[in-house]
Amino acid sequence: MSLTGLGDTGEAQPPPALFPAPEADTPTPGRRRGGEPQNGSPRNGPTQRADAGQRAEVGRRAEAGRQLVFFGADAAEPSVADLAGLLAGPGEVVRMGGTARLSVQVDAAWRVHVLVAELASRGLAASWEPTGDERHAVRTSYTRVLKPLAAAWLHGSTKRPPAAFHLTGRRLRLWLAAAGTPEPPDCFLLALGADDQECWEPIGVALAAAGLAGTLLGPGDGGPAYRITGRRRLARLAELVGGPPRATPADAWPI
Repeated sequence: MSLTGLGDTGEAQPPPALFPAPEADTPTPGRRRGGEPQNGSPRNGPTQRADAGQRAEVGRRAEAGRQLVFFGADAAEPSVADLAGLLAGPGEVVRMGGTARLSVQVDAAWRVHVLVAELASRGLAASWEPTGDERHAVRTSYTRVLKPLAAAWLHGSTKRPPAAFHLTGRRLRLWLAAAGTPEPPDCFLLALGADDQECWEPIGVALAAAGLAGTLLGPGDGGPAYRITGRRRLARLAELVGGPPRATPADAWPI
């Protein structure tokens, strides 16, 4: 019996933990009216001009650093387009008339909790049920909201990324929540759809473009999956996907 992730779950897993609200940004120090520094120093003196130049240089460097995480998980509000991250992994989308439904099978209860909450944050109710092989199926209802996603990814019944596909932090976050597995000490696996061979290569290109070039593992090598290797790439992954959701085990998320 299908169980709604937002209602009574009976003997199944407890209701999913809600995704934590981001903390407010730390306010920057203010200035007095007229642009006067708060310490009352005179304006436009030689020291102030030198300080201004230093601040400008620091600002340019900071901006360069921020550009690295321009597509990070906190860079934009959640949107339905983020669900392309599930389709980059083992997620599936099917059409029915003018509607579509997204589904994904996961291997742990915590993933159910995270995905149901992520779908709810995008206005999509989700149901879930055990599949009998210690896995869980998470799926949305059929809805017109998902029709554009299905149109972009389906060629007949074959799943394939659109030509302009790219990976943002929020897309990676969903992929990781559904199918990311750490391999200590310095590796992370991102699982792919077993029957989605046409997706594997373009998904790898998108990973490389995001600074996460990985090694494609075939079904005989523990895949299909991309293995992200090295501390620098794992730091980049952690930077893009943001902090772990509350339901996530401590060792299951890059930090």
